[in-house]
Amino acid sequence: MHYFGFVLFSSIFIWIMLSASTRRRTATVAVAGILVGVFVISPPAAEAQGSLIQLIEAVLSVINGVIQGALNAINTVRSAMSTFYQSVIWPVQLIKQARAQVTQMITQYRALMTTICNLRLNSATLANPQSLETLIRDHRVSNFDALTQSFENTYRAIPTPIDASEIDREMSDMDDALTLDTLKILKATDNATDLEIQAADSIENAATQAAPGSAPFLTASAVSSSIRSQAVTQKMLAAEIRQEAAHIAHQNGLRKRGATFTTQLRGLLTTLLQHN
Repeated sequence: MHYFGFVLFSSIFIWIMLSASTRRRTATVAVAGILVGVFVISPPAAEAQGSLIQLIEAVLSVINGVIQGALNAINTVRSAMSTFYQSVIWPVQLIKQARAQVTQMITQYRALMTTICNLRLNSATLANPQSLETLIRDHRVSNFDALTQSFENTYRAIPTPIDASEIDREMSDMDDALTLDTLKILKATDNATDLEIQAADSIENAATQAAPGSAPFLTASAVSSSIRSQAVTQKMLAAEIRQEAAHIAHQNGLRKRGATFTTQLRGLLTTLLQHN
């Protein structure tokens, strides 16, 4: 029974040594196994051969022989895999070149693009137009009421029924409504553009420190940002098309009003001729 316990302990000890993944863990397991073997299990080899030193030498021989060979083989395979990853799958030199190129592009273009985006183009000189222009260009979506009021102060309110015909009042109201709609969309677009620029800067900064294998994630982020940017562009194009449609409708409305006036004038002339 004593021999069986010693053999079982030796088998478990060797299995744990072989499954150890690092040198530190191997050394820890070896020291612990020797201590357990010396102080807990009285090895039969010590009784048969009469020497504790022989037992220690036998354990060390196993460690330095079979186990050391297995560990060397594992380390060789790991080293080969690391070299393969660094030279073929994720070439270190090419990754460094890509990072350097991204850094160079950031240094060369980001400051210029930021300057262009932050150019102050305000040109109005009077109080009401200056206020309206400031609101149009502030990239905010929380002050639409102020925009409407400033627009009315600059372009004036819709004439009363006494001062203008119903047709003129309705056309003026529709023109103002579509103009304000477009201005609000432009403010929202400017706000979204600021967020897209921040996202682009973040992706660029991440690219300068990208770890091997992270390129697909950065690419996915860039594609997602590009799709959002295209959606914003489509909103701007839609606003422009609506504005152009309103302009055509306004011109057609003027023709219709002219035709109405012509019909009224013809009726008046007919009435005058009948009286004569």
